[in-house]
Amino acid sequence: MAFKRKPREAEIDPFYDMLFNMLIAFVFCFIVALLAFNPKANKNGDIPAKAEFIITVTWPDNNPNDIDAWVQDPADNLVWFRQRDAGLMHLDRDDRGAGNDSVIVNGRTISNPVRQEMVTLRGIMPGEYIVNAQYYESRDHKPVDVTVTVVKVNPRADILYHGTVQLPAQGEERTMVRFTLDDQGNATDINTLPKNIVKRFGL
Repeated sequence: MAFKRKPREAEIDPFYDMLFNMLIAFVFCFIVALLAFNPKANKNGDIPAKAEFIITVTWPDNNPNDIDAWVQDPADNLVWFRQRDAGLMHLDRDDRGAGNDSVIVNGRTISNPVRQEMVTLRGIMPGEYIVNAQYYESRDHKPVDVTVTVVKVNPRADILYHGTVQLPAQGEERTMVRFTLDDQGNATDINTLPKNIVKRFGL
C-alpha cells in the first residue's frame, strides 16, 4: 500500500501561525504608538501660538562681555534682568557673557558659545514698544556688535525687523528698534530713534 503524503498546508504548525499573527499585531501597535508621538506637522509651516512676538538680542559667539536687553511696552512696563516678567512680556534668559556660559558635568566643563537674550510678548498690547541694549559689563574693554531680531510668530513666522548696532564701551546704551502695534498685532512706525530707558535705574 502506497504512503499518501499530506498536503503541504496541513504540515504548517498552528504555533507558528499564532506567532505570525502576534507579530502582525505588535507591528500594528508600534505604528499606532509612533503616530501618537509624532503628530502631523502643520502643512503651512506655522508655529504654535505660544507667543505673539519674539525679540532676540545677540552678540558674537564666545564674546566674554555682558550685554543686556531692555524692552518697554506701551504701558511703560519694563523687562530687564532684574524684572523678568512685566505686563505681557517675559525675559527668557539673562545671558551674562562669560559669567554664566558653562556648567560642570561629571567633572567636565561644558561651555555654551551662544550669546543671546530673548524676550517674548505673550499677548498684544496696542502701542509703542522700545527695544534697547546696554553694555553692562566689559571683560575685554572692546566694542561689541549687537544684533536685534523681532519676529512675529503668530500665526506664522514673519521677520518684523533685523539690525545691528555697535556698543562702544561699558555703560553705553543704544536703542535697537522701536515699533508700534495695533489691536491685531500689525506693526507700523518701525524706527531706531534713540530713547534712553536704562538711566532712570542708575545703571
